[in-house]
Order: sequence, then C-alpha cells, then structure tokens
Amino acid sequence: MFKMIKTFQYKSLFVFGVICCFIVFTACESKSTINDSQEIAGIQKVVNDWHKAAAETNFDAYFNAMTADAVFIGTDPTENWQCDSFKFFCKPYFNKGKAWNFTSVQRNIYLSSDKSMAWFDELLNTQMKICRGSGVLVKVNKEWKIKHYVLSMTIPNANTKEVVKLKTSFEDSLLLKLATPN
Repeated sequence: MFKMIKTFQYKSLFVFGVICCFIVFTACESKSTINDSQEIAGIQKVVNDWHKAAAETNFDAYFNAMTADAVFIGTDPTENWQCDSFKFFCKPYFNKGKAWNFTSVQRNIYLSSDKSMAWFDELLNTQMKICRGSGVLVKVNKEWKIKHYVLSMTIPNANTKEVVKLKTSFEDSLLLKLATPN
C-alpha cells in the first residue's frame, strides 16, 4: 500500500512537472509570437511609408527610410544603385513631383532569430502593372531601415517568348559589353 501511494505521488509529480513545462513553453512561445507580430507590424509600416513617400514625392522621408549604404536594384539590367547615386538619379523626379506609386498587394516578411535583420518579398500594383519587390531591412538604433531592395517586372510564363524577343537586341549588346574585359 505504501509503495502504491509513493508510486502515485511520483506519477503525480511527473505529470505536474510536464504541465508546468508546457505552461512555461507556451507562455514563451506566445511572447515570442507577440514580439514577432510587433516587429512585423513595424516592418510593414516602414515599407508602406517608404512606398508612400515616393508616391508623395517626399524625398527626405523616402531616403531616411534607407541606410546610408543602401542598394536599390531597378528593373533595367543597368540599374544597380548605391544610395548616393540613387539619390542623385531620383532627385529631379522628386523635385518635379513625378516619382512612382507602388502599392503592395501581397507581402511576406521573415525575421532573423535575433530580430536584427528582416527580409521580405512583395507583389506591387504599379504603373508598370504587377511588379515584384524584395528587400532586406536591418535594425539601426532600434529602428528598421531598408538596406537592399530589388524591383522586378513580372512576366506571365505564357508571354516569355514575346518578351525575350523585345529585349534581345538591347540585352545581347549589354552581355557583349559585360563580357569584354576592361
């Protein structure tokens, strides 16, 4: 009888321990999920505000959302802009009140485990129809900043041959130039 009571106590203690572990892990997971949600909401806001700044031709807000060493890759194969060069290129468009208007219609955001870096991909409604953007953000003084962004035009698979015909002449010349050593 005594042995049976002691076995029951050990089993109860074991079950109690398992329940406590479950509660602690669940609480930790919930906190992590909440923190991730807050980080993702912050990232959503930064990227949405960045696109809005371009639409409103707000040069300072647009470039303040980026790191000083940010890179912007445009749709043209020659567009690989370091931040200062990109500013120089963009300034006349922003000054004329005619930049671009991109609205995200779908976005996926991913966080590094230490939450110091994030990357995303998005489908955009633009004057070029649907485009795809992808980017990397980093935390700078507790604030998310865009470090790298790539803009791509989308091509339906059924139209690939037509598009290749349109770009062949330009890109053949560019490939020849790129293949020639300086």
